[in-house]
Amino acid sequence: MSPQHISHSAPSPRHRRPVRRGALIATTGALALAGAGVGAWTFLAPGPRLQGLSNGAVLDGRKAAQVSAYLTAGEAGARDRLRVTMDGAAVPVTAKGARLRLALPHLAEGRHTLVVSGGSSLPFASYRKVVGFSVDATAPELEVAAPEIKNVAAPVTVTGKASADAEVSVNGKKVPVDKAGAFKVTVPKGTPVATVTAVDRAGNTTTKDVSARGRRPMIRAAHITAIGWGDDTLRGNILALVRSGKLNAVELDVKDEDGEVGYASQVPLARQIGAAKGYYDARKAISEIHAAGAQVVGRIVAFRDPRLASASWKSGKRDQLVLTPAGEPYDGGHYGALSFTNFANPTVRKYNRDLAVEAARLGFDDILYDYVRRPDGPLSHMRFPGIGDATPEQSITSFVADTRTALRPHAKYLGVSVFGIAATRPTEIAQDIGALVKVTDYIAPMVYPSHWGPGEYGVAQPDTAPYAIVQRSLADFARQAKGTQTEIIPWLQDFSMGSTYGPAEVAEQIKAAAANKMNSFILWNAGARYQGAALQRIAAR
Repeated sequence: MSPQHISHSAPSPRHRRPVRRGALIATTGALALAGAGVGAWTFLAPGPRLQGLSNGAVLDGRKAAQVSAYLTAGEAGARDRLRVTMDGAAVPVTAKGARLRLALPHLAEGRHTLVVSGGSSLPFASYRKVVGFSVDATAPELEVAAPEIKNVAAPVTVTGKASADAEVSVNGKKVPVDKAGAFKVTVPKGTPVATVTAVDRAGNTTTKDVSARGRRPMIRAAHITAIGWGDDTLRGNILALVRSGKLNAVELDVKDEDGEVGYASQVPLARQIGAAKGYYDARKAISEIHAAGAQVVGRIVAFRDPRLASASWKSGKRDQLVLTPAGEPYDGGHYGALSFTNFANPTVRKYNRDLAVEAARLGFDDILYDYVRRPDGPLSHMRFPGIGDATPEQSITSFVADTRTALRPHAKYLGVSVFGIAATRPTEIAQDIGALVKVTDYIAPMVYPSHWGPGEYGVAQPDTAPYAIVQRSLADFARQAKGTQTEIIPWLQDFSMGSTYGPAEVAEQIKAAAANKMNSFILWNAGARYQGAALQRIAAR
C-alpha cells in the first residue's frame, strides 16, 4: 500500500487517535469506492478503513464496468478541496444527493492508479490516498485431453493444463495444479461427463466438458417399431441375430413418425394428447434384450409429430407448428398438413427432451433422435415462431445440446440421425454436422443408396453401386468428426427400393463403412425383416 502523507498542527487531546497503517484521516466525511462483487473502500472520519478494493486488487471485466465511487458531502466546501485522478487524468466530481460522485472513466484491461487527495477547513486534516489495481477481463486458458478409455468399468483419469494463476475444479471438486498449471484427477467409473472449470484471480471462468466414457463402443443394431416388437416372429428373428453374435444392439422406437409413444409414457403432455400407446412394456422389453446380450437404442422421432401437431392446432397453439408465411401449417407436399412441429418452440423442445430423460430412466442405453431437423423445402415457404435471431441450424444444435445436458446424470449415449446430404449441405434441412459433433456421442447418417440422386459423389446410379456411394459419402462425415470423441454410426439399407437388395448389397455397405474405419452400423427395414446372411459374427473383445 502506498504511504499516506498527513500534515497537521498539534491537535487537542480529544482529537488524538492511534493512526492505523492504511488509514486515511479526513474530517470531510467518508469516501467509498464500490461495485457489485467488489465490496467498498470507505473513509470514515477520523480513522477510516479500506474495504474491498485494495492495493494490488484484480477485477474482472464485469466488476470493473460496475465500479463507482462516492464521497460523503460532509462539511461545506469539501467538494472544492477534493482532487481525484485515475491514471493521471482528472476525474470529475458531481453532487448526487448527500454524496459526491466520482465520474470514473471506462476501465480497460491493465493496471490503474486511483489517487484521492484534498483537505478540510481544518489545517490538520489534509490527506492523500493512492490505490493501484488491475483489470483482467480475459478468461483463463484451459486445455483438457480426451480421456483414453481402455476399460469402461474402471475409473477414468482426466488430465489437462490451465493458466498458471487459475484454480481448477472437476465436477465441482477443487483439484491440485502444479506451477505450470497442469493437473491430473481420477473420476469414478460410470461418470458420464467431466466438467472442468478454471477460475483466475479476477474471477474470469473457462469451462470445458469431456466425456468420461470415451467413444461410444462399437454397436451393430437393427431397427424395430413399437408394434413390431409385439410380433413374436419379428421380435424372435432379431433376438436370434443377437444370440448368434451378429448384432449386439436393438433399435426400438420410443416415439415414431406418427407421434405415438410405444410404451405407457408418464410424460404429462404425451398422456394429454393421447400419444402414450402402451404397445410394449418398456422395462420388460429392455430386460429381454439385455438378457439376450444386446443393448437397447431408443429412437425418438423428434419434430415430425402429427399427434402433437394436430393437438396443438386444435387447441390454438399454432406457434408449436412450422407455419407458412400465411400462418397455415406447413406440409411441404410430403408429410400431410399437420406433421411438423416447431423445433424453436419451448414446449415442443421440452416434450422431446422429457421423453428422452424418461427413456433413459427406464433403462434404454442410448437415445437416438430422428427427424431432428426442419422440413425440406425453401426456407421462404416456412416460418418458425420464436426462433429469434438464431438460424434453424443453431436452434436444432441448441436443442440437442440441451438434451445432452439433461441426460448427463443418467450416463446414456446420445445420437442424432441425419440426412446424407447434411455433410455438404447443412442448411438444406438445418443439420450442421460440424456443430452437432460437438454436442453428441454419435452421428447416424442415413446414407441409403436408394436415396441418392444420379451423379452424387460422382456415382452415376447410386442405387446400383452401394459400396461406392456409402464409402464416399461417409468419408465426408469422417472428416467433420475428426479430432472429436464423436463416432459416426451409419444407417444402412436392408430393403429394396428400385433395385433389389439382397445379402450382397447389404454386405457391400458394411464394407464401405469399414473402409472409413466405421465398424458400427444400424440396419433399417421398416418391416423389421433382416438378412442375417449379410452379417458376420462380431469378434470377441
